[in-house]
Amino acid sequence: MKRRSKNQQKTESATLADRLKNEKATVIALVLAAIVFFGALIGIYSGHILHGAGDIFSSDPDERIEFERATVMEIVSEDMTVEEMSEGAYTGSQELSVVVKSGAYKGETLTVFNYFGPLSGVPVSRGDSVVLTIKTHADGAHSATVYEYNRVPVLIGFLVLFFLIVALIGGRTGIKSLVGLVVTVVCLFAILIPLLLKGAPTIPMTFLMCVYVAFVSFTILGGIHRKTMSAFLGTMAGAFFAMVLGIAVQAIAKIDGLRMGDAEGLLQLKYAGVTVELKGLLIASIIICALGAVMDVAMSISSALEEVHAANPSLSQKDLFRSGMNIGRDMVGTMTNTLILAFLGGEFAFIMFLYARDLSFYHLFSTAFASLETISGLSASLGMILAIPLTALVSSVLITHKK
Repeated sequence: MKRRSKNQQKTESATLADRLKNEKATVIALVLAAIVFFGALIGIYSGHILHGAGDIFSSDPDERIEFERATVMEIVSEDMTVEEMSEGAYTGSQELSVVVKSGAYKGETLTVFNYFGPLSGVPVSRGDSVVLTIKTHADGAHSATVYEYNRVPVLIGFLVLFFLIVALIGGRTGIKSLVGLVVTVVCLFAILIPLLLKGAPTIPMTFLMCVYVAFVSFTILGGIHRKTMSAFLGTMAGAFFAMVLGIAVQAIAKIDGLRMGDAEGLLQLKYAGVTVELKGLLIASIIICALGAVMDVAMSISSALEEVHAANPSLSQKDLFRSGMNIGRDMVGTMTNTLILAFLGGEFAFIMFLYARDLSFYHLFSTAFASLETISGLSASLGMILAIPLTALVSSVLITHKK
């Protein structure tokens, strides 16, 4: 009994030592990631990003345009009708008396017009919060119109509800995943997009940013552990294959990011002197879209193999790899559908319009839209599928390794 107790103590001591090493490595990794993040921020925002190029979207460069909140105090007059063909939507205008609630003109009462139709704007009522477009002219005079109904409070409430549900159901792991989500969004908007607008190469920079986001997210979620490192390596392999396949098909199909629906505005920025690289935007979108699905698959397989090993430590590397492949095969069908439907769902209204035109097969799939969506969906799906054997292999090797 004494001998067994000593063995147990040695095992517990070794486990505690490994845990402390992992925690120390996790702290070091997160500190280094924070240094990289803040270093990138300093480098990006040490100078202007657009150098005033955004003025090309203004009809009068001498005007200052601001978007501020206001509250409707009175409906002075209104002229609106109901359009039966647009399912009861209103068309017309309202003359409103509003009080500005933010910005340089806060507290000022203005008379503004609210124009609306089936595809833009909505009629408002007294007490509603709206967003104004306030134009300040060169002589200091200013005028305003209603830009849209203020939906920010609703969106913030919905976001808070999302965070609460994830935290309540997911517990500590859910909270960690939310932190990872915040890091991802901040990196996308505060680092990646400004870097691309400063002329950084689109495809390499997007891939490196995804590497950074995946590493930080996995480290926050599970620390420096063989499970998270297996998932990270599998994720990077899957995202890399999605990128390579997208580049190859893009070249063969003779289509690139310049044919994307929203590239026209960015092309105007290039004429204004912004050195953004547009041709790589298609591949960048593929990498970003694939990342989430690949991370999900890689973490699921890596975590499942850890549980399999814990239940039966005698399993060999080959057996663990086989188990990982079996788990991955069960995920292929649903995850592939998830990616394809995500791409199609984002453009569902336009797909209905194309279908209603009764286009021929060759006419439809020769359009830039159909080609772009097909390349994006299939490249991301193939990257996710290829991540399965790679994650299973890395996990089985790390789990069965002696050290």
